[in-house]
Amino acid sequence: MVFLFRYITDADPHFDSKTAALTAGDATKGKLVFLAADCTSCHATPGQPDRLKLGGGLALASPFGIFRPPNISPDPTDGIGAWSVADLANALIAGVSPRGEHYYPAFPYPSYTGMSLDDVRDLYAYLQTLPPVAGRPPPHDLALPLKFRRLLAFWKLLFFREGKSGATVGGNAADRGAYLVETLGHCADCHSTRNVLGAIKPSTRFAGGSDPEGTGFVPNITPRRIGHWSEAQIALMLSTGETPDHGRVGSSMADVVINTAQLPQGDRDAIARYVKSLPPRPTPRP
Repeated sequence: MVFLFRYITDADPHFDSKTAALTAGDATKGKLVFLAADCTSCHATPGQPDRLKLGGGLALASPFGIFRPPNISPDPTDGIGAWSVADLANALIAGVSPRGEHYYPAFPYPSYTGMSLDDVRDLYAYLQTLPPVAGRPPPHDLALPLKFRRLLAFWKLLFFREGKSGATVGGNAADRGAYLVETLGHCADCHSTRNVLGAIKPSTRFAGGSDPEGTGFVPNITPRRIGHWSEAQIALMLSTGETPDHGRVGSSMADVVINTAQLPQGDRDAIARYVKSLPPRPTPRP
């Protein structure tokens, strides 16, 4: 019985040093992946102004306890400086750590799993150019049963489909806007409502919901709520933070805009086109 439990709950890394596609990447391209994926919002060291010091440690409240994103700077001891490209691919696509443990889906690998291997290796190259940050954040502060990462195998069985992001399941994976919104930008992770196990309810995807940290309500971005916004107005908001009603985005979206403002105009336009194409859904009750 113990053997069966271990067999069922073992993490399953899919990449190693023999994976032919995981060769040296392009750091210039990797910077755009980094910006689109909004890595700084969670992994930047709190209390200092440099968004590229990725020492982690930001306390993220959730119904399950406090999650603290790790150090992903290139520090070889406290960060990911000793990781290989395959290690990063396993983290992003399989949700598996270099130690062979499951990651909690507070790390949005259920969206990142659709990343191309080209983008993974380019992101790896860019991360290696950033300043190393010494020190490790405190561990997650979770309820006792949740500390056993093997149990995450059952969550994955229910809710995780490796390699299948929203762009590949419900849309055209070749569409740049779909890829940016569904996979790299993982927009549904905030703009959706979750069930008691922390998985996105499909019927509320992009229709808004309670902030993951319980500090407010994230807006509906389907045409049911912002259908009067034009593609040009959405693209402008992603560049300046200004909304068509002369307001400004706030909270975590303000951090997102810092990143999207640095993307090529074509990417912002592609995001806008895809958002306009989303199926209209009613806003869930708070």
